[in-house]
Amino acid sequence: MATKIEKNSALTQALLETASDMNSIGLLDNTAYGKITMRHLGTINKPDITPLTGEDIRKIREQTHLSQSVFAKCLNLTVGYVSQLERGVKRPTGAALMLLNVIHRKGIEAIL
Repeated sequence: MATKIEKNSALTQALLETASDMNSIGLLDNTAYGKITMRHLGTINKPDITPLTGEDIRKIREQTHLSQSVFAKCLNLTVGYVSQLERGVKRPTGAALMLLNVIHRKGIEAIL
């Protein structure tokens, strides 16, 4: 479900412009600037989230050389849920899907 982005007030526009200027001269790092603009402008540069199959999830886990229980612990999930994901009984959504995509792109070290 898409959320409607409301028009920013004059004060918000001024704050975003100030934040942009601070970022361009190095007073505000890119991470902090990204959080400010994302909060007010929406998810313009939202990373692509790829839907993953059970086979994909199993391959990701096996590439990390982790058991289901350790993998579940790293993702703050239950072992049963990881098992259901790998068997294709359930499909990951939300934070679990995002974490799995990060691990898929950058490796398990990205979340540890």
